[in-house]
Amino acid sequence: MQNKGIIKLFAILFGLVSIYQLSFTFKANQIEANAKEAAIAKIADTEEDYQTKRNQEEIRYLDSLKTTKVQVGDKFEPIEVYNLGVAKYTYSDVENNAMNLGLDLKGGINVILQISVRDILKGLSNNSKNPVFNKALDDAEELQKNSQDSYLQSFFKAFDAIKGDTKLASPDIFANRTLSEEIKFDMSDNEVKGIIEKKIDESIVSAFEVLRKRIDKFGVTSPNIQRLGNSGRILLELPGAKDIERVKDLVTKTAQLQFWETYKTDEVLPYLLQVNQNLVEENKKNASKDEVAEVTENVEETTSDAIDELTGQIETDSTDVSEINPLGIQGYGNGGSVIGMFLAKDKEKVLEQLNSPKNRASLPAEMRYVKFVWGLQNEESEFSELYAIKGNRDDVPQLSGAVITDAGQDYDQLSRPAVSMQMNSKGAKIWEEMTKKAYETQGFIAIVLDNTVYSAPSVSSGPISGGRSQISGAFSLTEAVDLANVLRAGKLPASAEIVQADEVGPSLGQEAIDSGMKSFMIALVFVLLWMIFYYGKSGGFADIALLLNILLIFGVLASLGAVLTLPGIAGIVLTIGISVDANVLIFERIKEELAKGKSQKDAIKDGFSNALSSILDANITTGLTALILFVFGTGPIKGFATTLIIGIVTSLFTAIFITRLLVDWYDNKGGKLDFSTALTKNLFKNVNIDFLKKRKIAYVLSGAMILASLGSLFTTGLDQGIDFVGGRTYQVRFAQDMSVEEVKSDLNAVFESAEVKTIGGANQLKISTKYKVEDSSTEADEEVQSMLFTALQKYLPEGMTYDEFLDGSGDKKIGKMLSSKVSPTIADDIKKSSIWAILGSLVVVFLYILFRFKKWQFSLGAVAAVFHDVLIVLGIYSLTWRFMPFSMEIDQTFIAAILTVIGYSLNDTVVVFDRIREFINENLGWKFDTTINKSINSTISRTLNTSLTTLVVLIAMFIFGADSLKDLLFALIVGVVVGTYSSVFIATPIMYDTAKRGDAAESLKKKEVEVAEEA
Repeated sequence: MQNKGIIKLFAILFGLVSIYQLSFTFKANQIEANAKEAAIAKIADTEEDYQTKRNQEEIRYLDSLKTTKVQVGDKFEPIEVYNLGVAKYTYSDVENNAMNLGLDLKGGINVILQISVRDILKGLSNNSKNPVFNKALDDAEELQKNSQDSYLQSFFKAFDAIKGDTKLASPDIFANRTLSEEIKFDMSDNEVKGIIEKKIDESIVSAFEVLRKRIDKFGVTSPNIQRLGNSGRILLELPGAKDIERVKDLVTKTAQLQFWETYKTDEVLPYLLQVNQNLVEENKKNASKDEVAEVTENVEETTSDAIDELTGQIETDSTDVSEINPLGIQGYGNGGSVIGMFLAKDKEKVLEQLNSPKNRASLPAEMRYVKFVWGLQNEESEFSELYAIKGNRDDVPQLSGAVITDAGQDYDQLSRPAVSMQMNSKGAKIWEEMTKKAYETQGFIAIVLDNTVYSAPSVSSGPISGGRSQISGAFSLTEAVDLANVLRAGKLPASAEIVQADEVGPSLGQEAIDSGMKSFMIALVFVLLWMIFYYGKSGGFADIALLLNILLIFGVLASLGAVLTLPGIAGIVLTIGISVDANVLIFERIKEELAKGKSQKDAIKDGFSNALSSILDANITTGLTALILFVFGTGPIKGFATTLIIGIVTSLFTAIFITRLLVDWYDNKGGKLDFSTALTKNLFKNVNIDFLKKRKIAYVLSGAMILASLGSLFTTGLDQGIDFVGGRTYQVRFAQDMSVEEVKSDLNAVFESAEVKTIGGANQLKISTKYKVEDSSTEADEEVQSMLFTALQKYLPEGMTYDEFLDGSGDKKIGKMLSSKVSPTIADDIKKSSIWAILGSLVVVFLYILFRFKKWQFSLGAVAAVFHDVLIVLGIYSLTWRFMPFSMEIDQTFIAAILTVIGYSLNDTVVVFDRIREFINENLGWKFDTTINKSINSTISRTLNTSLTTLVVLIAMFIFGADSLKDLLFALIVGVVVGTYSSVFIATPIMYDTAKRGDAAESLKKKEVEVAEEA
């Protein structure tokens, strides 16, 4: 091998860089462990909300180290500067350079947000009232349910179908004052569509930037934010985020800040009482005359008291409330901006009554545009305050958040958390005019964010100049910080809805790391021992190369800032099998060369040379499927593909170059290498099986398995996960073993339909429901979670609160450990993209094999074997999912397994094909069937060796690894067995049967003639 010096230097540098990069990870883990110890020491476990307070203390401790110097490789001490004469690093440096752990390993949240294109269109049209425009918006919503088109494309289709003489460039649609410079009245619809497409894209880019700024301020390590194509969807990954509800609020808050004048209590109270009396009148219809008189007297007395004493409270029992206070008024304002107090649970009912056309008809003319808005609710209170805002015909405030240039967390005069804001010159002028009017009229100005009144102060010291203002209210310090960050980042151009979400508790992530590393070490130890057992000293050299390979994989992941996920660990373990496969191919070829009587040096040289073609072809086909998986996958699946791709590259480097360096070094020292041991020396030697003769039996066996699979698929079907059908899934852990049927019965009574399965153990359940599947709002999420808690409460520890249930990552590790949500629209997209991923991989592989082997029969055999493998894996899942003790849902993880099976099956097949091609060129006197049989026999040692090694690795992970990976690993185990079988008994025989009277046989005869003529 030439250029050994360069390769040695590169390997040493590569290894050192990997160790250097990984040292940041070790240091970050050490610092985080110190933070946990500090939090535990400070927060007593008897305190209320212990886990929440401990999480907050951990975050505070780590934040305090952002500027503290630490030394990589040495013990951390919490001092300002930590310097031992080498480089200094801040904690931020260490954190940013450490390996990024994915959601499933670190806990956190992964969401896909859908920016509302409908809202953007309404905004561009200045909230047009045009009936054709609004009907097209509604029709587009319906079209989206069964379409792969974007919402904008569906809107254009819907508009074209009903437009008649209406044009997009109508003055009351897009040819308005806002777009007057770009859209003219005489433009055609096609011209307008191009402009609107551009505007929509600009709005989504704006939303992306706003979200990025918000996330950057949130303080999690290595957040990931990506725009997904042109769909208006944005992916957010926040590994390590502990306060999930805070994250949801942060990313979905539109930040629509508005300043409105308000009505006072005495101005609106008569209307409030009138609505209440209207409800009483409705109730009179079913009451007796005596009851009517009593109720009327009570109502008149209550109304009189309320107007005379605005601060009076209604004190009634439940019967009185239903009779004289059906609106549920709990209290009146004190003459200020609050007009009434109601129970938070009644908010929807109250607004329905206050905004009903029948009741609003009684409003005075000057109040016909009044808007009723709820105030910010204190979490500790069950009551909500109601405000009445002075609206207008266009529903446009005098002042909006667009004038805010800066915002920051502050404190009000009572030392409560607040947010200070600075306006631009235009906003400052309007603000001064508004505060002047409020001062002169003793009025109030409501500060409204996303349709919630945060505060509505009076102006007691004269007009406010300079554009300074402050928001104070019933919110915590954390909420004030988040609000300031949101206002500083700016508002979203449209509402953002979470259409897919995955939440993982940190304790579940730690369990995944522990189980993943345990299975990884067991698999690694087995492989290392097996290589020495089978190949002796040369196996030890392969082990050294394998260990270097693992170091390089982790080093590259850390260097590139790639995210390590639980499936990624599975990808690394699978890479061990790939790395072993390359060494097995090389050692088997060297053994063949030694059997021909060549010297050890020549055998080593020719063995490496002859194995190269097979190694490259096998790894390229696997790499192509991994690349397709990387393109189509998201989150953990992309992590699986990333580690697989990196592993393939590093495996090639270590197997081809590092193993060669070690073998050559030992050979040059005069050492003897047999590439086998006394126990394995004669294994698979002189194998002479007529595989082609058995192909008809294999065809019958495979045909039967395929028919059984198809029969089950068409009758029983598959257990489709929420990735493909939409819905919400929760993983809940209990203190005791649970009865699936009993829990399912309780949940069906609440959700009408729910699926319950054990996962990992009888005390852990996976619960799926399609209840409110069409509603992706955070309110619906909260409702479903609350209903779940209520239904399961009798199975939970006595006294467990709702918050403790949600925080299943506490020390007790009981409650909700994980949750996922997928909307039906995105589920349909995932299903279709998965199908395209599989079909795309088959096409790519067909073309690659055609390119490499020049004969379509080789491609046909390989693709037929892959179809065979995929159908059988699907069939086994269909036949067994009802009674298997682990989840066998068909989701994105399963698609990753299928693509990996495709890659592995092709890996085996290509090795056999490569030997067939080699034997055709070297042995022109052999018959075609002889060539094929000898090719399979000569590679059977490699096939079984690699398959056995890979199987043991996968089985180790299946037994000792995380429960969430069992479905992926089971598919891979089945795929390895079926793929090994199909490469010998399906791919090669089909190639033979289609080629024996075709191109391959003819080309063989032509070569024989050419050789004879030359002789």
